[in-house]
Amino acid sequence: MAALVLGLLVSSAKSNYDTQSTQLTEASAKIAFLDRLLAHYGPEAKESRTLLREVVIQNLERIWPKERKRNGALERPSAGAEDLLEHINQLKPKDDAQRSLQAQALNLVMSLGQTRWLMYTQGTNSASRPLVIGLIFWISMIFVSFGLFAPRNATVIAAYFVAALSVSGAILMILEMYTPYSGLIELSSAPLRAALEQLGN
Repeated sequence: MAALVLGLLVSSAKSNYDTQSTQLTEASAKIAFLDRLLAHYGPEAKESRTLLREVVIQNLERIWPKERKRNGALERPSAGAEDLLEHINQLKPKDDAQRSLQAQALNLVMSLGQTRWLMYTQGTNSASRPLVIGLIFWISMIFVSFGLFAPRNATVIAAYFVAALSVSGAILMILEMYTPYSGLIELSSAPLRAALEQLGN
């Protein structure tokens, strides 16, 4: 029963981690596509493209800081995305093609905003502390009860050590996967950096 609960917690944490990873990849692709839409709009959108690049750089520095003395954090979305929405909204299309590109860009910015808020709210999810504490206590009692009747020899001690290490590793994995932007099991910044490389080209 304890193994089943532990397995369900690992599965839930992995699902949360995978969701965050997928959303990061989708947001990165949308950013690159938004830049291409603004490039096709024309030179009038240059300021919006510059602002988009600045917002991406700020997010990269905030979530994956170069100084590893401080942990990265997925903070609530900044006003930069709203400023970008205003910039694009203030563009004055000269023909139907530009009007269509502006409408698509606005839709994409709103979609990015929704994804960013979704990432932020899901980033606040965490493993149930009472459940984890209860599970640790439960497993500890199981180990103690087995230890009372087990013979004291090297084989038994080694088996207990491996079992304890396995359970501890699973609990650590659960806690780490609920914080995908900091800690040992951190999401890669590669998708967002790849999108950044495409901005302005």
